[in-house]
Amino acid sequence: MSALSRLLIASVTILLLAGCEDPFSDNSARNRGFIYCGPGQPNTFNPQLTDGGLTADALSSQLFDRLLQLDPNTYQPKPMLAQSWEVSPDGKEYTFNLRKSATFQVTDWFIPHRGLTAEDVVFSFERLIDPDHPFHKVSGGEYPWFDSMDFRGLVDNVAAIGQYQVRFTLSRPDVSFLSTLATTYAVVHSAEYAKHLLTSGTPGRIDTHPVGSGAFYLDEYQPHRYIRLKRHWGYWNGAAPMEQVVFDISTRGTGTFTKLITRECDVLSSPIASQLSVIEKNPDFVLASQTGMNVAFLALNTRHPALSELEVRQAISLAINRDALIQSVYYGTGTTATGMLPPMSWAYDSESTTAFDPQLALGLMAKAGYRHGFTVELLVPLTPKSYNPSPRKAAELIQSNLAAIGITVNIVAQEDINRKQLKQDPSNLDMVLTGWIADNGDPDNFLRPLLSCNAKFTGWNLSNWCNRYFDRHLDSAIATDVREDRREIYLQAQAILQDRMPLIPLAHGVHYQARNAKLQGITLSPFGDKSFANVSRSQ
Repeated sequence: MSALSRLLIASVTILLLAGCEDPFSDNSARNRGFIYCGPGQPNTFNPQLTDGGLTADALSSQLFDRLLQLDPNTYQPKPMLAQSWEVSPDGKEYTFNLRKSATFQVTDWFIPHRGLTAEDVVFSFERLIDPDHPFHKVSGGEYPWFDSMDFRGLVDNVAAIGQYQVRFTLSRPDVSFLSTLATTYAVVHSAEYAKHLLTSGTPGRIDTHPVGSGAFYLDEYQPHRYIRLKRHWGYWNGAAPMEQVVFDISTRGTGTFTKLITRECDVLSSPIASQLSVIEKNPDFVLASQTGMNVAFLALNTRHPALSELEVRQAISLAINRDALIQSVYYGTGTTATGMLPPMSWAYDSESTTAFDPQLALGLMAKAGYRHGFTVELLVPLTPKSYNPSPRKAAELIQSNLAAIGITVNIVAQEDINRKQLKQDPSNLDMVLTGWIADNGDPDNFLRPLLSCNAKFTGWNLSNWCNRYFDRHLDSAIATDVREDRREIYLQAQAILQDRMPLIPLAHGVHYQARNAKLQGITLSPFGDKSFANVSRSQ
């Protein structure tokens, strides 16, 4: 268990309040809110410290606001805490004008004495970029998502130029910067709360006892049981209709699907494909779907003796029957991936193709000197995702496909990927069956965090692949704001991936969500972002 995990579990004991209502023992939560079922356990309540999971995917949007948010239809940034912004002609200065009505939450551990100002924005981002900042090394000092994007190298300075005006100065132009600030990782913390924690000698509580400006605040956390959020009455966009939201994170008793059917849960975040027909036939539930900005892929460790050979990587791609994956794992709901970018991306390469040709794969294996095959371990995170609703089943199909060309695959199953551990010792992996859900609509968000040289050193580039020519394409694409020019550069970058094949794109999934028919206002986003600020229950 990591030091951060131990700190979180130890420090949240103050939240385990004697006499608190158990949301599963009666209708206390359902009468005044709703119960959300989804996989995962938090190891922090600060999304800046995470590389995904429950905190970034669901909790962040309830507890915190960002400067900007993404329009679910256009994928473009729009106002949130920032009402407006200006960009300098050279593309290196971004000035944001903050709304004056945003307030921080009142919790059992802190009562704010002022509303949100530029000081809070400066604190939140200086912590990320300044190694000497008093909070930079708190909770481990690693910010995986921002490090994979080279955020520290991009942002030279963050400064308050007025009480409600803040300016970011960049080291280079980056037209994806606004989209970066709209992700669920780019949250704003309370600088006043941080000063209070420093004075009291408990800075780590900023990540375990959050104080944000979102529509809900953290009220109670029972590890491996539930998380209870309560309504923030002073929310700048109006108090939420629901008094509380309870996240069922337990593994007790039956699975999440059964909990939905038996009314223990009001919302099931990601039903698997085999459950969809049952939900659709039940008039008590609504099944919503969203074509996802996602991709499932097989990462190949290019340091592995056999996988370092291009012909072997090409053979693996040719040996995988993607159509069988779509039918058996996605039940026909997904689409075959021909590249990393999904069809809904404006930089999608519509001319790229994939093939299933085991005979040609066998020839390539022989050409590479592996006529008799070899053995590899395949790391499989078992938590279902919208890009892969049944990871074990997908792994078994890939195992069978690769056996046909002489590759023996030993499946190593675990709950999720420990990127920090893999970063410390990349030799621990041969292949990883994983995927990606975009944090925003910019193509850079697919390619840079997963395949850039910088991402190799942060643990996100699971292929251990570094190609400076590819990186130069990424840098060129964010240096211009001409969409057609950017698309052409991204097509060239994708051609490099097709040629070198450091990973094998498999499929694009559909994000499904099931809910009680009486709940209104729950929306889906292609980026996995979900806010419950407008959810209500009809009688």
